[in-house]
Amino acid sequence: MKKLLALLLLAASIPDTYAQQAIKEKEVNRIVSTLAADDMMGRKPGTPGAFKAADFIEQEFKKAGLAPLSGMELRQNFKKYQLVQQSATLTVNGETKDWPVTVVGKARSIDWAPDTATFQVIHAKSDRALFALARKSGKLEKNTLVWVDPSLASMIDVIKEHISEKYYDNPADIEQMQPMETPFNLVFALESQPVADDSKWTVKVERALQESPFTNVVGVIQGRSKPEEYVVFSAHYDHLGIVPGAPGADSIANGADDDASGVTAVISLANYFRDTKPARTLIFVAFTGEETGGHGSQYFSRQLPPEKVVAMFNIEMIGKESKFGKNSAFITGFELSDFGKILQRNLNGSTFKFYPDPYPEQNLFYRSDNATLARLGVPAHTISTTQIDKDQYYHTVGDELKTLDVSNITAIIRAIGTSASSIVNGTDTPVRIKQTQE
Repeated sequence: MKKLLALLLLAASIPDTYAQQAIKEKEVNRIVSTLAADDMMGRKPGTPGAFKAADFIEQEFKKAGLAPLSGMELRQNFKKYQLVQQSATLTVNGETKDWPVTVVGKARSIDWAPDTATFQVIHAKSDRALFALARKSGKLEKNTLVWVDPSLASMIDVIKEHISEKYYDNPADIEQMQPMETPFNLVFALESQPVADDSKWTVKVERALQESPFTNVVGVIQGRSKPEEYVVFSAHYDHLGIVPGAPGADSIANGADDDASGVTAVISLANYFRDTKPARTLIFVAFTGEETGGHGSQYFSRQLPPEKVVAMFNIEMIGKESKFGKNSAFITGFELSDFGKILQRNLNGSTFKFYPDPYPEQNLFYRSDNATLARLGVPAHTISTTQIDKDQYYHTVGDELKTLDVSNITAIIRAIGTSASSIVNGTDTPVRIKQTQE
């Protein structure tokens, strides 16, 4: 019995030993440092910084010996379209103001001045009121100018990025965008100083249709005995780019934790599995467009029959300790399949532990790139350590390499590699998630 127990412990330690040898902290540091560097300019989709990051990831995939997904190149190129604000001029009582302005609606050109027969003016003093107006944009009976309280200044950028300059799949979609029922538009302008109802104002905005090139980077290790069954390892390489008006001299949102840390894991795991001859086909993907609505993962998901995807390991923000301490991470949607239980079982004998998502109120399961495949029934989960409720650097220019714990990142990547072993080699198949989308 003692001999059998010793053999079992030795067998359990072999994958972990291999992970220790194959996934080096020095390499992890090199990759995450490169992706989070200033010369990547925050990796916003469609910008030179994003393409530079994609070039780097592509080269790393080639070095790992990854092949293209069937019928494709390592780069999945696609296009998105949006109405982009070219200029905005605002005056109050004859004085030009540099207050932020954005438009919600179809108009390419805005040239407004007060006219009670045509316009209505609203002062919004809460974010609830602000977004209620945005949601009702399709039911406007007049063009509407909304003066936004100074306490809501950041909301102007949110509206601009996620509503005004939202991405669409083709130009025709923009013609059909809200507001659909009326020809009227909303203009949101920051009320940096009080504006009386009888003030004379003018607002002029020019917008243009813009085509933006997007690219995912995708590589494959072909499975030996079950090549038509896929296991996906993913992370998003895009971030916020250059943030105008950021405090201090720094304006680059480096996205070191979000999500250079996750992409580093994907590249490291590609190298880890390179010589293991997996039973199932392994797909490694670095998505673009997560921060702007999951465009990269949505495009990728349309290229695969979801029934062939056995599991998805999406890796998002693993740069710091979780609330459970070192040697731990959490899995979103833990209760929706036995994915997490399988991973933990494969780590028996180690000190690493996976926990259920401790932030259910944040709805993280549907806020990352696993969501598209999960809605199609795939056991697609995100592995993370982010303390999302108190991370002061989240979505700021402060998310830099110096805030990361590279040793902890390395430990997490090793744990993912070891814990994925039975899914990769075909002996475990997670139960499917209840499908919510065709």
